[in-house]
Amino acid sequence: MADSNSMPTAAEVFAEMDAEMDVEARARWERTAFARAVANAVVAYRTAHGLSQGALAAKVGMKRPAVSRLELGEHNPSIETLERLASVLGLRFIVDVAPAGRVAAELPPDVQVVGDATGADGTRVLVAAG
Repeated sequence: MADSNSMPTAAEVFAEMDAEMDVEARARWERTAFARAVANAVVAYRTAHGLSQGALAAKVGMKRPAVSRLELGEHNPSIETLERLASVLGLRFIVDVAPAGRVAAELPPDVQVVGDATGADGTRVLVAAG
């Protein structure tokens, strides 16, 4: 961190977490990369549109606790959930899972990367939404 009075950046926080993770924690982190990326996209949509979790739940036909679990990013969403989010919210999800050394897929201009994780074996999971 640049000075002790400023808040750390997300990159600084994640770098510190990465340095302190044990093998089990790293495996859990890698397994949930997709779930966290979808959670980031949903939270970004909800906050950009000024919606509460309850309002978002009503809009997509889910219960509020289901939206809360989705936003926690601890469990991979089903294809049906992604379809519902795409249909109702107009979100587009692109998932690129590639082996080590492979170049990431070229993304259309209307999506942003919301998650990009590389596993210990070099496998890369990139999730974009927009």
